[in-house]
Amino acid sequence: MPPKRPAAAAKAGLTSSSTKIQSQSKVSRRGKDDEDSRMGEDDDEWMQQKIMMKPDDQLVLTAEELKEEFTRILTANNPHAPNNIVRYSFKDCSYKMKMGVDQLAVHFSMDGNMLHKDSDEGRRQLARMGLGENPSEQNVEEVEIPGDEELEADADGEEEKEAPKQVPAAKPAESALRNQFNYSERASQTFNNPYRERGTVTEPPPRTNFSATANQWEIYDAYVEDLAQQEKLKEKKKKDDDKDKKARQVVADSAPTDEVQRIAKPAKIVERMVNQNTHDEIAQDFKYWEDVSDEYKGNEGTLLPLWPFKSDKAKKFTVTAVLFNPKYDDMFAVGHGSYDFLKQSTGLITVYSLKNPSFPEVTYTTESGVMCLDFHPEHPYLIAVGFYDGSVAVYNLRDKTNEPSFLSSAKGGKHTDPVWQVSWQENDLDNQLNFFSISSDGRVTSWCLIKNELHYTDIILVRMAQEADLEAEANVTGMGMDLACGTCFDFHKTTDYLFLVGTEEGKIHKCSKHYSSQFLDTYQAHHMAVYAVRWNNFHPRVFASCSADWTVKVWDHNYNEPMFTFDLGCSVGDVVWSPYSATVFGAVTDDGNVFIFDLAQEKYEPICQQSVVQKKKTKVTHLAFNQHYPMIAVGDDRGNAMTLKLSPNLRKCLKEKNYSKENEIAKMEKLLELVREPTAK
Repeated sequence: MPPKRPAAAAKAGLTSSSTKIQSQSKVSRRGKDDEDSRMGEDDDEWMQQKIMMKPDDQLVLTAEELKEEFTRILTANNPHAPNNIVRYSFKDCSYKMKMGVDQLAVHFSMDGNMLHKDSDEGRRQLARMGLGENPSEQNVEEVEIPGDEELEADADGEEEKEAPKQVPAAKPAESALRNQFNYSERASQTFNNPYRERGTVTEPPPRTNFSATANQWEIYDAYVEDLAQQEKLKEKKKKDDDKDKKARQVVADSAPTDEVQRIAKPAKIVERMVNQNTHDEIAQDFKYWEDVSDEYKGNEGTLLPLWPFKSDKAKKFTVTAVLFNPKYDDMFAVGHGSYDFLKQSTGLITVYSLKNPSFPEVTYTTESGVMCLDFHPEHPYLIAVGFYDGSVAVYNLRDKTNEPSFLSSAKGGKHTDPVWQVSWQENDLDNQLNFFSISSDGRVTSWCLIKNELHYTDIILVRMAQEADLEAEANVTGMGMDLACGTCFDFHKTTDYLFLVGTEEGKIHKCSKHYSSQFLDTYQAHHMAVYAVRWNNFHPRVFASCSADWTVKVWDHNYNEPMFTFDLGCSVGDVVWSPYSATVFGAVTDDGNVFIFDLAQEKYEPICQQSVVQKKKTKVTHLAFNQHYPMIAVGDDRGNAMTLKLSPNLRKCLKEKNYSKENEIAKMEKLLELVREPTAK
């Protein structure tokens, strides 16, 4: 410890030193003031006088305007927050603006490990360390620490004595702080399986180092080499084509020399002559027979069976389509397949002629069952076909091969369910052939024949219900919109964009080619699947439909209620309007009966009901009217086709003197006025 000075000596030394400091400060202040005064005088000589000038364009404000206060409001909105965020609404199927935007902006964030001393966890840790809240409980040791003397220049010049400082010294913690996140010390722990290492060594793949320089010359040489290879391939392909042409030419040249080919056409003529002699009585009835008993039957008529058309290949199939050729009246095509899901196999297309009923003129074997057919109205040698596997094809009767000229595939596009009907349409703007098809997958598709391929476009998707009903069902069931099963369709005779679609749920939709997302109208037509829907050949507003609910209905497309309803007592497979009268149509049922209706003669009952099958369990599936002759063709589920002649009472309109298209339209319009309700719409 250094020796302490006496208090008097310390006080004297302090007084003398303070006096010297005060005198020195007074002298320095006086000298500084004199120097500033001299510098100020020198500066005034060189300073230029400041003149306030008013700009010419300064705004002149009155005292009231100067006193006016402008309030600015500070808000907590984030100026950088976006205000144009949109979200897709699955309920409304559209994008909508998001109204609420988060205005919070975080500038700094850091997670700490500090605890509040008053919290439960903090108190427990303090208790473990031995530090309680009461100071008396702490082990504190006072230690005196010597320090230097501190001097303060007070106005009175008093001296403060230095006091010793006391610092509490805490004892080191007896127990270490436990890790609060070590869960292995809490409760029980499962057994940890020992780690196992398994390694294997594989042979590395062989590697080669390749390096090259890419410049303009190298690239040019590569292109030249590639072009040379392409030219070689073209020459090789051309040589192969020339060889094939030569081979075909050799076959064609040798064909006339073949005796069978030379007599093929004469043999066909002789075969038809033999068949005509064999079926001479049927040919005479077809040409000249008229049922005399019709004069005593009133309005009722009969059907005279003519030629049966059978084929050994078609015995195991069901007739799924019957259609007369639009140009050759003696020719009709029959499609063979199966409506039973468990009996699907191959299919068959047969083309018969009335001149040779014993054997088909053309036969095509298909990989899938044939569901529908349609002849092209301008090119009668083209047949559009729909199959059970969802594909469509176009056959050319002039080709001697058994393969289709056009065929859809899964790669190029096809239906996923059976195709129930096809229909040729007018050529498009590029003058290309096209036809429509409908399938159980709910799609109405247009197929265009381009080169050797079929290009498709979906015209409309047939849905289960309209949008309002769909939204209600979606809210209740939580499921999305499902497509309806389309079963049939028919295009308007004069308005090319208008067509009707029948569905498996019993509804008929009036659609347009120009509107792919909605229907023009929907008719609650039947309680079961609609099997056929047909526009009238004369009246532009009338169409007929048939269903599995045993009914045939006649509609005016401007009204949602049917004009006529006929219950036939069995599932109705097909309904067809006659080509010679606006009021005559025919229908077939599963019990083997054919019905002919003439609304002008009888509004409530058929004028002809006749069974045309030999066995009771045989079903009649389809019906077709001939465009020129007074006859019809029907097909059954045993693969057979039958032609029937209409008696005079079934075609009375043809004998009328004032027979014309306008008179037929007027006749139908008169019937509609009789049965139509004024308030029905």
